[in-house]
Amino acid sequence: MSQLHHAPPRQLRDVRSRAFTLIEVLVATSIIALLVGVLLPALGSARDAARTVACLSNQKQLGAAWLMYAQSHRDRVMPLAYTEEADIGSGDGIFWWGTDGSTSGTIEHEKGLLAPYLAGWLGARSVFECPSQPLGTYVPQGSAAIPEDRRVTSTYGYNGYYLSPAKTPGWSGAIGSQPWKRLSDIDRATDLLVFADAILPTSPTRPGRSTALLDPPLLYQGDGAWEANPYPTTAFRHSVAKAGAGVSGSAAGAMADGSARTHGAQPAWIVHRSQRVGSIGVENGPFYVPDWKRWR
Repeated sequence: MSQLHHAPPRQLRDVRSRAFTLIEVLVATSIIALLVGVLLPALGSARDAARTVACLSNQKQLGAAWLMYAQSHRDRVMPLAYTEEADIGSGDGIFWWGTDGSTSGTIEHEKGLLAPYLAGWLGARSVFECPSQPLGTYVPQGSAAIPEDRRVTSTYGYNGYYLSPAKTPGWSGAIGSQPWKRLSDIDRATDLLVFADAILPTSPTRPGRSTALLDPPLLYQGDGAWEANPYPTTAFRHSVAKAGAGVSGSAAGAMADGSARTHGAQPAWIVHRSQRVGSIGVENGPFYVPDWKRWR
């Protein structure tokens, strides 16, 4: 008797027709992996671009508030801080971003020098925080007696070294005899940095510490002499996705004319490569101390 061969039921044929072979699965997986590999760098660049735009917006607001401060104080620009007893008595130091909590144990934004001219707060996604340097990626400055999450100040630095030498803690002893600037004293305002991305390097393997100071590439030694600064504070933390091939990222800065822009780094400018910290250029002019060659 001959064997009858019956066709499989229609439902079974449909299941077989819809199933993937192993080769098809492997091909699909390879394509997906290739697409992910192509798209991830683009997504990283888009995120970095968005952070850069937000950072520039923050710094434009800081620059506008700085100009309003000067206009309210007879053209004299804002000091970096008041920390001497003659200015603050026995109270907290008063910085451009707020009080430092050195006496009270509490950092207060509302008492900062820019507070009357700038709506904001100290914390995540505020005008004082660079989106590319959020809390948790650095060691907050200030007294260890204050918990880290309450030591938030700013990840931008102010150019007090040039603008208010006598009121710039850490440097006033060496440069305090230099003049406290007025807006009318500033030449080439389009080139002078007022604020910029800043961080203070600690070691190649540890996070940097936040700092309110924008220090120049050269430090004054007296009698017209200058020496290289081993710890400059300008942070080239933007465009990191493009870093490489001789590029070391870019730093955003607010200029004295009220504008804000990014400055791409050159390898020779970077002093601390693991943290991409250095200066815009290797000399103080025109971005940091434009009249540095005339200091005596």
